[in-house]
Amino acid sequence: MEDKRIEEELTYLILLAERLRSAVEEADSFQVECTSIGNYADILAAKLRFLVRFTCSAQSLYERPVRRIGAEVFKNLDRALTLVRKCRRRSVLRRVVTIIGAADFRKVQNLLEVSVGDVKWLENILGFSSGAAGEDVGIDLSLPPIASNDPILAWVWSSIASIHLRPFHEKIEAANQLEQLAQDNDRNKQIIVEEGGVPQLLKLLQETASPEAQIAGATALLYLANDQERVTTIVNEQGVPIVAKVLADSPMRVQTLTASLVAKMAEHDSVAQNDFARENAIRPLVSLLSFETFSDDQRVQLDKHSIHSIVQIKKEMEKFSNNGSKNNNQYRPYMTSFSSFHSEGSTRGGNRKERENEKPEVKLKLKISCAEALWMLARGSVSNSKRITETKGLLCLAKLVEKGEGKLKFNCLMTIKEIAAAAESNADLRRAAFKTNSPAAKAVVDQLLKVIKESDSPKLQIPAIISIGSLARTFPARDTRVIGPLVAQLNKSRIQEVTTEAAIALGKFTCPENFLRAAHSKAIVEFNGVPHLMRLLRLLRGNERAQLQGLILLCYLVLHAGNHEALEQGRVLTALEEADRTVVAQHPELRELVSKAIYHINLYHTSAHSQRFSFVP
Repeated sequence: MEDKRIEEELTYLILLAERLRSAVEEADSFQVECTSIGNYADILAAKLRFLVRFTCSAQSLYERPVRRIGAEVFKNLDRALTLVRKCRRRSVLRRVVTIIGAADFRKVQNLLEVSVGDVKWLENILGFSSGAAGEDVGIDLSLPPIASNDPILAWVWSSIASIHLRPFHEKIEAANQLEQLAQDNDRNKQIIVEEGGVPQLLKLLQETASPEAQIAGATALLYLANDQERVTTIVNEQGVPIVAKVLADSPMRVQTLTASLVAKMAEHDSVAQNDFARENAIRPLVSLLSFETFSDDQRVQLDKHSIHSIVQIKKEMEKFSNNGSKNNNQYRPYMTSFSSFHSEGSTRGGNRKERENEKPEVKLKLKISCAEALWMLARGSVSNSKRITETKGLLCLAKLVEKGEGKLKFNCLMTIKEIAAAAESNADLRRAAFKTNSPAAKAVVDQLLKVIKESDSPKLQIPAIISIGSLARTFPARDTRVIGPLVAQLNKSRIQEVTTEAAIALGKFTCPENFLRAAHSKAIVEFNGVPHLMRLLRLLRGNERAQLQGLILLCYLVLHAGNHEALEQGRVLTALEEADRTVVAQHPELRELVSKAIYHINLYHTSAHSQRFSFVP
């Protein structure tokens, strides 16, 4: 029935009620019971007429409860009509075959009473009253009969209708009610989405005249956006451009929640992740994250760089403005960038004083949310990671890793980890964002190494170590400063996960895909990596993942720095032979690597205690 207009559905119900009244007048038996049914038909017909007038005059209507209740009213009227028609004059044989009892009338009367109660409740939440005579049937309007077995449905309908129709203070209260329901369980969240709550909450988010309303809408949406299906609903309701616009130009408290909403949606749905990037959400996130992050001197340098870039873009635009439509289309991205910079800059300028006067905890929450949003937008996405690096994002992240603490520092490190992982898989991004002479790349690496060396938090060390490993192919042979801190972590077997990640990272420096593997392998050995690695393999025998990564690194060291005397002194051959008997049995994919390593160490160290050649090239 949902493909019909709501007025058509209600008009058909009125016709059905009138047919019921006509059938009552034609009834020959059970006249008292039929008359009672006729009274209910009159009440319903009157109320439905008022409802039709209301729906025709209303600028917009929340249709979900109207359609659901209308469907129930249809079933009950139809059942009543079937019963009353059996009471008309008919032959003796038909009367004998058709058996009707008082219980049948009681059931139908109860159903019609329920329908009257449902329609009265509908009048209440939609904000009008029919005032029909004879309608007092003793129904409690606090809960419609249709929702007696599931009161959540009535609360959701009432709240959504309030957001749709009521004044601001009632809209806010209703959104808060939906938020509380969504906090309880996922079933409530699903009901809110299925009953059309998302479009109304998005409209509330757009109410720029009331930050409180925006906060209420954003908070409720935030609780709904923890599942891909529900996030898809938000996306399909054009939620991404709405959220991106609010993020770019709202008070800080609203932006904090909006940035968190971006993070949630991007985390659970790759379509939302890509759509936010297309809506240019990354630029305001980086701008908000960099607010009050740099000193005055640094800000002047950055601003000069930005202005210089804009001047260059403008010159290019003027240069090609007379070269035909093809060239104009080619430079349209530059024009968009130029335009968005000015609009965003003027917005920030207008709010700057207000932002500066905000409480420090409000500013911190905003930065935490923005960093998390960038993390989720960059996760698994080369294109989004590239967009972040094309802004001053890397430099800003490095600065916040240096000065930030707690959740802010962690979110920034995780963002860097995702960008580094994207750079590892994409040579163009690696060359563009992590060039050796890039100030931003140098700042990032400096802060990562500082975290690895000085932090006592594995939660912070692990993303820093993983990031350095992902960037292994960007470091020249002479840049051995990144090797020492990683090797040092091999000696900290107390925290097994940190040690394992250090072994994996060093493995990326020494793997066959790394052009400088020989130089890096030599540096690891010279930083006393072999004794640390041997100790790691002995102590972590119960940790399969740690042992496996340690063995792979050891094999790479033997293959690329096998002539170093530290490999003989460290009894490496013994460890490899033991691994050949035990670990390789569980991981046959390592058989060739281990065999090659045994061959190489025998080749370079003929005085070793075993001379077996397990591998012949």
